[in-house]
Amino acid sequence: MLSGTGKKSSAYIPNNKVRLVRGGRDYFTTLAQLIKEAKHSIHLQVYIYEDDETGRSIGNALMDAAKRGVHVYLLTDGYASKALSAGFIKELLTAGVHFRFFEPLLKSENFYFGRRMHHKVLVADGRYGLVGGINISNRYNDLEDQPAWLDWALFVEGPASIALYRLCIDVWAKPGQMALKRSLRHEFPSIPQMGNTPVRIRRNDWVKRKNQISRSYIDLLKKATSSVIIMSGYFLPGTIIRHHLSRAARRGIDVRIIVAEKSDVRLAKHAERYMYRWMLKRNIKLYEYTRSVLHGKMATRDRKWVTIGSYNVNDISAYASVELNIDVNDPEFASQVHEKLEAILENDCVLVTEEEFNKKYNAFQRFIQYCSYWLVRIIFYLFTFYFKQR
Repeated sequence: MLSGTGKKSSAYIPNNKVRLVRGGRDYFTTLAQLIKEAKHSIHLQVYIYEDDETGRSIGNALMDAAKRGVHVYLLTDGYASKALSAGFIKELLTAGVHFRFFEPLLKSENFYFGRRMHHKVLVADGRYGLVGGINISNRYNDLEDQPAWLDWALFVEGPASIALYRLCIDVWAKPGQMALKRSLRHEFPSIPQMGNTPVRIRRNDWVKRKNQISRSYIDLLKKATSSVIIMSGYFLPGTIIRHHLSRAARRGIDVRIIVAEKSDVRLAKHAERYMYRWMLKRNIKLYEYTRSVLHGKMATRDRKWVTIGSYNVNDISAYASVELNIDVNDPEFASQVHEKLEAILENDCVLVTEEEFNKKYNAFQRFIQYCSYWLVRIIFYLFTFYFKQR
């Protein structure tokens, strides 16, 4: 089912400079700086945008950019961001920001149940890109009274940003708007070689038969020779990923999974815990992150390779949502990421063992986990059973 996606999609773009960006203050400082310094164009596409303090701050930066003549395009998901106030949207439009919803509920010509734009990307001037799992909301920011949810993004500078720019144009322009796409493809000066890091842009969009990120995770497990670390806030792998997880562990690969202790979706957390014993019985090491809500989506292999983005290891990301990741094939960067994850494992996580799990959860609680798992599987099925409505 998850077949290859062709030579073009598997090719790495060389000569980039990358930096790992942690969610919270680091991310929003970087985001605001890129918006402030943009000279030509800004594309911001995000699943959740809320007009709270964080959303207002970023919105003001976007409006300031538009007023100084920058072409600003803001695309938010029509379901997850439907609570945006009409007043805030009017302010954006009045300031010159181009705004629209991705597939607004009950108003879209092409409706696919469960297909939402889940990716989070900013591209400034076709030169700087920021791709991750971080939404625009107070929950993802460091505030005085609360730490940010744990999440990550990748800052990329160089030729890969042109590919991200073109991707944003393709998502912004609706099907059939070829003239609009052409008008948005402004001419750029040649992008200098910024570094030595090869990266590739990976997408999942089952409606358009794209399953590149799912393939990246399968390859991660198949190609590993020593270690794999996967961080996922909503970890409910489907049959194919479970198969490769099991095979990797049988080969003696040190497979470590970081999941949330606290979750914003209780039903999903109960369902996830039902899978704990399956993993523990296969010698897959399992850790719960305890400091705040875990929302991050990142994986690394053998200190050589990393993937970062919006993709959760579950069937919604695999078969419904529009997702975006970046794969980084660079041992130096991968070693840095590996060390950060090792520090989180040591300082901020609790190792889950089968004995402690059985002590902590009684038979009734495990029954709740069992029921939650199958209820979530039904929900996943419904959300991936999409249809076209005209």
